[in-house]
Amino acid sequence: MSERPMDAITGAFSYTGKYVARRLLEQGRRVRTLTGHPERTDPFGGRVEAVPFNFDRPDALIESLRGVEVLYNTYWVRFTHGRSTFDVAVENTRRLMTAAGDAGVRRLVHVSIANPSEESSLPYYRGKAMLERALRETGLSHAIIRPTVIFGDEDILINNIAWCVRKFPFMAVPGDGMYRVQPIFVEDMADLMVLAGKGTENIVQDAVGPEIYSFNELIFLIAQAVGRRVRLLHVPPWLAHGCTRILGRLVHDVMLTREEIDGLMADLLASHQPPTGSTLLSEWLREHRDSIGMEYASEVARHYRK
Repeated sequence: MSERPMDAITGAFSYTGKYVARRLLEQGRRVRTLTGHPERTDPFGGRVEAVPFNFDRPDALIESLRGVEVLYNTYWVRFTHGRSTFDVAVENTRRLMTAAGDAGVRRLVHVSIANPSEESSLPYYRGKAMLERALRETGLSHAIIRPTVIFGDEDILINNIAWCVRKFPFMAVPGDGMYRVQPIFVEDMADLMVLAGKGTENIVQDAVGPEIYSFNELIFLIAQAVGRRVRLLHVPPWLAHGCTRILGRLVHDVMLTREEIDGLMADLLASHQPPTGSTLLSEWLREHRDSIGMEYASEVARHYRK
C-alpha cells in the first residue's frame, strides 16, 4: 500500500494555514507545517508534523520539504518587530521558494496581497510584488492568491474595530473614510487555496468577498452588529496613527501602522476582479455579534510571544 500524499503549510497552527490544514487532513493527506514556533500546541492532536523554518540552514530547509507535493505559503510579517523586518521576510521567502524547487515540490500556492506593486512606497506591498516575480522566475508550478482583509474567528482587524466600538463612543478615522474594504471569509480563502493546489496552470487570483464597504460603512456595520452607537471623527492620518499608537501601548500591541493607514487610504483593500468568496461579512457579523470584539486580539502576542 503506497504512502498517503503529503503537503506542507507555513503556519498551520496559526490563522489561515489552520483552515487549509483542516481541509487537507479531511481529504486524507499527510500535513507538515513549517513554523517559527514548533513548540506550540498542535490543534490537530498530533496529526500535523511540525518542523522549524530553518531559513538559515538551506540543507535542512530542503529536507523539510522533501516528499511534499504542494507547499502552501502563508509566511509573512505584518510590520517590523525586532529582527523581523520586511527585508528579512522577503529573503526568507526567496529561500523557501528555492528550497521548494530543490526538494522537488510539485506546486507552490503563495499568499500575496491585493494590488501589490514593486513601485509602491509601502514595503508591505512592494515586498509582496517582489516575491510574486521571484516565484515566477523559479519556474515552479504556482498559484498566487491575493487577499485583501481576511475575517473569521481569529481575525484581528475586524475584531479590534468591534473591540474599539464596544469600548469607546467615538473612533478616529483617517481622512474621509470613503476608501473601500472588500473582506473575504477565512473559510472561503482556505477553499481557494486548496483548490489552487490541485491545479497545474500558473494563476494569479484575487481573494475577495461579495461585499464592498467604505471604511465608514464598515465601522457602522460592525457597530450595528454589536448593538453600539459610534461617532466617527475624521482626522488627518498622522493624528489617527497617533491615537492607535497610544492605544497600542495600553494593550502592548501594534494596532495599526502608518503604512497600513496609507494602504487603506490608497484604496488597496478592494479588488477590480469578480468576487471569489461567497460568505457575506454582514451575515457573519450578525451570527457572531455576541463574541466579536469581546476581547482584544493582539498581533504581537500571536506571533512574537511564546
